[in-house]
Amino acid sequence: MSSEQPIRWGIIGPGTIARTFADGIAHSRTGKLVAIASRNPQKPGLGDGFPGARIVKGYDALLTDAQIDAVYIATPHTGHAEWAIKAIRAGKHVLVEKPIALSAFDAEAIYHEARKAGVFAGEGFMYRLHPQTEKIVELVKSGVIGTVRIIRSSFGFNMGGFKPEHRLFANDTAGGGILDVGGYPVSMARLIAGAVEGKPFCEPEKVYGVAHLGQSGVDEWASAVLQFKNGIIAEVSCSIMAQQDNTLRVIGSEGRIEVKDFWFASGHKGGVGTIELFRGAEQETIEVKEDRWLYSFEVDAAGDAIRAGEKEFASPGMSWADSTGNLRVLDRWRASVGLEYGVEKASSRTTNIAGGAVRPGSSIPQRQIPGISKPASVVTLGFEFFPNFAAASLTLDAFYEAGGNVFDTAYVYGSGKTESIFGDWHTSRNVSREEIVLIGKGAHSPLCYPDMIAKQLDQSLDRLKTDYVDIYFMHRDNTAIPVGEFVDAMDAEANRGRIRGIFGGSNWTRERMDEAMAYAAKSGKKAPAALSNNFSLAEMLDPIWAGCVAASDDEWKKWLNEKQIPNFAWSSQGRGFFTDRAGRDKHDDEEIVRCWYSDRNFARRDRANELAKKLGRNPIHIALAYVIAQPFPVIPLIGPRTIAELEDSLSALGIELTREQVKWLEG
Repeated sequence: MSSEQPIRWGIIGPGTIARTFADGIAHSRTGKLVAIASRNPQKPGLGDGFPGARIVKGYDALLTDAQIDAVYIATPHTGHAEWAIKAIRAGKHVLVEKPIALSAFDAEAIYHEARKAGVFAGEGFMYRLHPQTEKIVELVKSGVIGTVRIIRSSFGFNMGGFKPEHRLFANDTAGGGILDVGGYPVSMARLIAGAVEGKPFCEPEKVYGVAHLGQSGVDEWASAVLQFKNGIIAEVSCSIMAQQDNTLRVIGSEGRIEVKDFWFASGHKGGVGTIELFRGAEQETIEVKEDRWLYSFEVDAAGDAIRAGEKEFASPGMSWADSTGNLRVLDRWRASVGLEYGVEKASSRTTNIAGGAVRPGSSIPQRQIPGISKPASVVTLGFEFFPNFAAASLTLDAFYEAGGNVFDTAYVYGSGKTESIFGDWHTSRNVSREEIVLIGKGAHSPLCYPDMIAKQLDQSLDRLKTDYVDIYFMHRDNTAIPVGEFVDAMDAEANRGRIRGIFGGSNWTRERMDEAMAYAAKSGKKAPAALSNNFSLAEMLDPIWAGCVAASDDEWKKWLNEKQIPNFAWSSQGRGFFTDRAGRDKHDDEEIVRCWYSDRNFARRDRANELAKKLGRNPIHIALAYVIAQPFPVIPLIGPRTIAELEDSLSALGIELTREQVKWLEG
């Protein structure tokens, strides 16, 4: 794009903040407002705040407008992620009013889409790009107040009373103070903590939050304490029902800095911003005179980035990592006070993040698993790490829409949360139960007893909102119990129709599996026909958790090849061993060192690196392709925490290793 050509902006959601942004465009050097989109284009006075702009009927129409380069999204919070992704997929650059999304998980999905599309995406914290903010950072770095110890900041106002019709009091539109204005003091605290380290921002190690939740369930006033690794403690607060002093205080060993309404800088239309500096009995007022309009700074920062082919704001603007980190703090703050919005629950969040119906895809290959009547994807999704339905549903949707249909759950994961999330997911999406291969696990230590299988399966099926699982695993083994008692218990559930495919052992030895199969043959019971042990190109040297069993060595491979029993392999990519987290000179990660570091494994890692370079891939892709390429059925369990991680793992499915390559990798 020419450095002289104006960035042609369109606006979705023509409310108050959109009018303010339009003023910023009008007083920018890079932008031109071309059109606004409204679902009610005939509304009286709609165009008054947007002089010269066309009024387009409907948001979708704006996204197909060839005269628009970039879109500013100013809908209520609940529409930010959906319309950002729709705009990105339409090839538009996007700037989204803060918060860019309801959670860090949603924000990561937006930025992943922008990365794939090659467009700019940013979150609109306008104060970050104003010269006054730069001056605050400069003062902190200069050491004029000594070593920074404490940061105090607030953004709070009083709405005067409960207004059920107002968006700030509406739980279903993510009202309250934390998401609406809490991001300002949090982002400033992270900026200052980072400046002390010479970094663009710094993430807190600990976040402790409290809040008063009003009658509609949103936070009406709230505070949080952030503790950073460098010793800085930040106290932040926000409110919609309490008028606060709204002053930033940076307190150091030798003095303090105070800035009133730091986010407003020198004013909407320009003016003079003031920074108060206190050192002992001395007080100094530092003036930051600026004639440019406040919102023009983010318009021009975005415009400059777009013209230069950049995809994100440069510091002190909110980069992608800065933006998601900020939301991650807000997520932790909300979790501390138990604040979940209605729109994040399964009853309301029935579509994918882009607002579309969830439909099965076909890009993930499928295979026939012995003992399972329906085709199954060649990889299985595990998702026990997510804090709630809203976060997990992003990955569940993406996996299913890519063609994945095998899901791994367990009675103990998240104390049942994972099972409940899956139950809510497949019912809210109207996914056909007959198209899903569902794994259940139970009887984990210390409750590893035969009589626990039926009892726990009662609860699991209720949480999963189904009357059967396709595959069932004993989650651990208890060798003090005769193996026949476990076979009897699982056989009974198969006869009841609650296990309709195969069952077996997770973290069972070959000897116990052989004994169990022999018992079943002798007694006329259904035999164990599935395994869920670790299997990876890197052989696990020490169990990750107590009672874990690896099936990666030569004896195990021989047994698996003879039996042709499917192994649903956990930690199939070596839990980071094939990434930059590991290396012969890296010993920070105790688990990786303890479980995987050996000369044999490093030799395999070296060969995976070599082959990855030849194929233009990453070593972790080779590790996953190796598992799938075995001459016996191994179905790797993958546990991505973001859509980007999921798609990266799935990209390995396009690698087809030959038998010679497999043997070469093994050495």
